[in-house]
Amino acid sequence: MSNPRNGDTKPPCLPRNGLVKIPTQPNGLGSASITKGTPAVKNRLCQPSSVPAILSPALAHRSDLPIPSLASPLSLATLAGVSSPPGASLVGLNTSEGSEQPSPERLPGSPSERQLAVDEKILNRLFWYFSACEKCVLAQVCKVWRRVLYQPKFWVGLTPVLHTKELYNILPGGEKEFVSLQGFAVRGFDGFCLVGVSDLDICEFIDNYPLSKKGVKSMSLKRSTITDAGLEVMLEQMQGVVRLELSGCNDFTEAGLWSSLNARITALSVSDCINVADDAIAAISQLLPNLTELNLQAYHVTDTALAYFTAKQGYTTHTLRLNSCWEITNHGVVNMVHSLPNLSVLSLSGCSKVTDDGVELVAENLRKLRSLDLSWCPRITDMALEYIACDLHKLEELVLDRCVRITDTGLSYLSTMSSLRSLYLRWCCQVQDFGLKHLLSMGSLRLLSLAGCPLLTTTGLSGLVQLQELEELELTNCPGATPELFKYFSQHLPCCMVIE
Repeated sequence: MSNPRNGDTKPPCLPRNGLVKIPTQPNGLGSASITKGTPAVKNRLCQPSSVPAILSPALAHRSDLPIPSLASPLSLATLAGVSSPPGASLVGLNTSEGSEQPSPERLPGSPSERQLAVDEKILNRLFWYFSACEKCVLAQVCKVWRRVLYQPKFWVGLTPVLHTKELYNILPGGEKEFVSLQGFAVRGFDGFCLVGVSDLDICEFIDNYPLSKKGVKSMSLKRSTITDAGLEVMLEQMQGVVRLELSGCNDFTEAGLWSSLNARITALSVSDCINVADDAIAAISQLLPNLTELNLQAYHVTDTALAYFTAKQGYTTHTLRLNSCWEITNHGVVNMVHSLPNLSVLSLSGCSKVTDDGVELVAENLRKLRSLDLSWCPRITDMALEYIACDLHKLEELVLDRCVRITDTGLSYLSTMSSLRSLYLRWCCQVQDFGLKHLLSMGSLRLLSLAGCPLLTTTGLSGLVQLQELEELELTNCPGATPELFKYFSQHLPCCMVIE
């Protein structure tokens, strides 16, 4: 985030993974992050957007009071007549005792202005229009604003990200003291992402976060050294956890999953963990009867693992993402469609051995699919798109990024899909202008990505103005996307966000 003292109030563009970096804390907490949303949401957050006129009529007609907007994160502080203190905490944990916040009575301006600036009814409505990072800044303005902003309703869906070095304060004697997490508890955070932590760090977190035993519903551990023992303690102590993510954790084994997983977990994500293979899927299938969502990225999982799922999971599991599972073939797809017939979301991204025959099996057997990701599947051809168009009538999202064998013929098959709302064709190097013409009849399309398609020209892209219901169009790294074309789109697609 830009430093308000430099006068730069441009809203920050979130990194692609959706993380917002938080500056140094006065209480010794080095930094933290809050994550929310998808890359598409990220791009929307970067767009200036005025706050609707929800203030009182008296304020609406005051020309001397600024109206806050997302383009000016500190404008609400300006409304109160104060600025954020230097080095203010964006995380908004316990403010250090030495940093004094102005009370409502000490705010400058006339009595009516002061009263308006601390009117909790107005603030409760106004604060909804600010991003998470801006709310962190605004919470430092005064006690009233912090009291209003620290209501859990303003933080629903946000996940704090804490690195191991940020969990401790270094005392004068060189000893380490675990930081206070009371500020997170007040805001009611029910999910955390811990990065680089050990078994001991997790135990300290459980002991120091007031809501850890029952109130935490989601836990994510990334690039951590958690062992089988630490995983078992965490899931035994944190009885409220129903969503678990393990990413880049190479010290736990399949035995740890057998001893730790319990039936209350409904969503599990395991990625880039070197000890995960077929036996891990056996543990998941037998110990998680209520599983609704499984995200798996494991290089050593084979076709056999996809036959382990039980009849119970076949009824409850609606989301399966197999990303970069290189050993999965069409035989694994056969096992999957018979074991999990009720899937509505399926990703085979990076499953490079899956061919058109595998897609045919998916189309014929998983008729409830609403989202299908076949990105980075180099053996997929136009024939697969014909199977999809013929059988998946409820499909709303189709991802075909890096499917290099798809041509204009394949797009002609997709043009018959009346329910498709999102279509991703990033780096499909054989798609040409003629193929785009097939898409112009798809009135249901709301999102279209053509990023990196090298054969598309300005003339072909300009025809997309016929898609008047389009809300988002991505043309990153597209040679045919010229400044003149973007100007043309701004005039003829005023409601569409065009990503350059």
